[in-house]
Amino acid sequence: MRNVLTELKGLLASPALQVGEVISVTGTDVKVQLPGSGVVSARGSAALGTMVYVRDGVIEGPAPDLPTYTIEV
Repeated sequence: MRNVLTELKGLLASPALQVGEVISVTGTDVKVQLPGSGVVSARGSAALGTMVYVRDGVIEGPAPDLPTYTIEV
C-alpha cells in the first residue's frame, strides 16, 4: 500500500544547506555571513570567525575554511 503523504514529502524541497562565517555570537543566537553578502540568524553554538553549516535557522556543525566563489547566472 502506498503512502501518499510520504510521496508528497519526497517531492518537496528540503531547506538548503548553507555555509558561512560566524560574525556575531550572543548566547545561542549566532549571526552568520553568507557568501554574496547575506546574513542569517541561527540557533546553536559556534566560535566567532569560524565557518559553519546552517540549515533552516540551525547550525549543523563546523565547515571547512575553504575559498568560496560567487558566480552570477
